[in-house]
Amino acid sequence: MWGEANSTFTRDRLWRLMLVGAAGGAFSALFGVGGGVVMVPLLIFLCGYGSRAATATSLAAIGIVALWGVIAYGVMGDVNWVLGALIGIPALLGVVVGVRVRGRVSAVVISRAFAVVLVAAAVLLVVNP
Repeated sequence: MWGEANSTFTRDRLWRLMLVGAAGGAFSALFGVGGGVVMVPLLIFLCGYGSRAATATSLAAIGIVALWGVIAYGVMGDVNWVLGALIGIPALLGVVVGVRVRGRVSAVVISRAFAVVLVAAAVLLVVNP
């Protein structure tokens, strides 16, 4: 039912999963990243998930985090709902394409491409903060 994410939930495993969730939530609120940048690598390296299960699990978790975050920021008046829709609706198409590509490309290629994107983003943030 849960694929490779299904395993016994020992106390140690539960603590690791809660740590991953806390880190993802904090980074999501602070920097707008949490799922792919924080949760996926931690689920792989700290919890032993495969890359596909880590990605899918992270997406499920970040949906909950995003809902709470948008409510909190919305209450403070910081959400531009029109821009959110203009970005979010086409992003749904991106998810459909991404899931199909992910099923056809090896985990190694995906991991390396992701690393390149992260390095490029880091360089851009350092050069033009």
